[in-house]
Amino acid sequence: MGEVHTEVFLLAVGVMLLVSLLFSRLGGRLGIPGLLLFLGVGMLAGSDGLGIQFQDYQGAQALGTLALCFILFQGGLDTNWAKTRPVVRRGLSLATVGVLVTAGVMAAFAHYAFGFPWLAAWLLGAIVSSTDASAVFSVLKERQLGLKGDVAPLLEFESGGNDPMAVFLTVGILELMANPELGVLGILPLFVKQMLIGAAFGVVLGRAGLWILNRLQLQFEGLYSVLSLALALTIFAGTAVAGGSGFLAIYIAGVIIGNAEFIHKRSLIGFHDGLSWLMQVAMFLTLGLLVNPHELLPTAGLALACALVLVFVARPLSVYLSLARAKMPLNEKSMVAWVGLRGAVPIVLATFPLLAGVEQAQTLFNIVFFIVLTSVLLQGTTLTLVARFLHVREALPEVTQYPITYTPTGHNKNEMVEVEVRAGSAADGQRIMDLKLPPEALVILVHRAGEFLIPKGATELIAGDSLLVLAGETELREVEGKLHR
Repeated sequence: MGEVHTEVFLLAVGVMLLVSLLFSRLGGRLGIPGLLLFLGVGMLAGSDGLGIQFQDYQGAQALGTLALCFILFQGGLDTNWAKTRPVVRRGLSLATVGVLVTAGVMAAFAHYAFGFPWLAAWLLGAIVSSTDASAVFSVLKERQLGLKGDVAPLLEFESGGNDPMAVFLTVGILELMANPELGVLGILPLFVKQMLIGAAFGVVLGRAGLWILNRLQLQFEGLYSVLSLALALTIFAGTAVAGGSGFLAIYIAGVIIGNAEFIHKRSLIGFHDGLSWLMQVAMFLTLGLLVNPHELLPTAGLALACALVLVFVARPLSVYLSLARAKMPLNEKSMVAWVGLRGAVPIVLATFPLLAGVEQAQTLFNIVFFIVLTSVLLQGTTLTLVARFLHVREALPEVTQYPITYTPTGHNKNEMVEVEVRAGSAADGQRIMDLKLPPEALVILVHRAGEFLIPKGATELIAGDSLLVLAGETELREVEGKLHR
C-alpha cells in the first residue's frame, strides 16, 4: 500500500509540474507571470479543487528555506559585480531602511484601520516588508525586460539583500511576543550578530568554496554539480548554525564565486539556473496547496486594502526615503518603487507564526497570501507598461549562441570571448592572416549576419563581424585593439 501511495504521490508531483510549465508558457503569451500560475495550479490541486489535502506548514517552511538558499545562490552567481558595485550603498539602504519603513507603514495601517494589536500589526508588516528575490529575478527574466541606468542591478541587489532583514524582523517580533520583557533594545544585539556573522561567513566561505572548486580534482564532470550543491548547503546552514544570517551569507558567497573563474563555470551556472527554476516551481506549487480559496474570502476586503496600501503607499514611500540622497532620476526611482514584487518569501515567513502558535496566525497567513497574489498580479503584469511609461525600458543586448563551448580547467588563464569588428578599425576589410594577431590567439568562429563561418587565414573580415577568440588576457587585449581601432 505504501508503495502505491508513493507512486501516486510521484505521479501527482509530475503532473502538477508539467501542467505548471504548460500554463506558464501560455501565461507568458498572455502577459501573466508564471509565478502566479504556479500558485494557481497548487490551489486548484488543493482541497477546494482536486482534493489533495496538504497542511504541512513545517514541511512547507523547510522546502521554502531550502528553495531560497538555492535561489539566492543563483542570484549571486548571476550578479555582475562590476555593474552592481556602484549601487551597493543604495541597495543596502533599500534593504535596511526600506524594509523598516515598509514594515512601519503597514503596521500603522493595520493598527489604526483595522484595530490590530501593535505587535501583531508589526508582525504583518515585517512578513510583507521585503521584495522577493525569486519573484523579481524570474519576472525580469520572463519579461526579457531591459531597464535603463542602475535600475536592474539595484533591484536585483535589493531583492537578494533584504530577505535577511525581513527574516530577522519576523523572528524578532515573534520573540517579543513570547517574551515581552525583552523590549525592542533586547533584540538589537541579535540583529547585529546575525548580519556581521552572515557577511563575514559569506566572504570567507565564498572564497573557500571558490578555492575548493578549482583545486578539488573529481573523476567525473557531473560530480562538480554535486560539489556546488554541497558548498551552497554548507555555507547557508553553517552560517545559520553559527548564529549568522544564512540568507545573507549564501548571496554574498554566490556573488564572490560567480564573479571569478572556476572549473566548469558555464555548465555549473546553467545547472544552478535550472535548479533555481525547479525550486521556484516546487515552492509556489506547495504554497498554493497550503491555501484553501474559500478561507481567503472572509479576509478578502482587509487583505485587498493592505495590498493596495503596500503597493501604492508603503513601497513608494520606502523607496523615495531610502534613495532621498541618491543621485538618481525620479523616473528610475519610480520604477524601483513599482518593481516591489512580493512572492514566496512573505508566504514562507507567514508560516512562522503558525508554527509558533500565535493567535489568529491562520488569518495572518491568508492575508499575506492574498497580498502576494495581488502584488504579482498587479505589479508583475504591468512591468513592461510602467517601464515604457516612465521611459526606462531599453532593448536587451542580443547574445549570440555559438555552437561551441569552452570549459576552462581553472589552471590556466585562457578565455574564450566574443570580439566585434568595428567600422574603420584595422581589421575592417582585411584578411585574418594580414592582421598579424598574436600566435597564442586562436580565432575559432566568425559570426556574420546570423551565420557561422569557419575562419581561414584568407577570410576577409568586415565591420559587424563577431569573432570567437580563445587567448590569454594579454593576447585578448591586443586582438581587441586591432578589431576595435
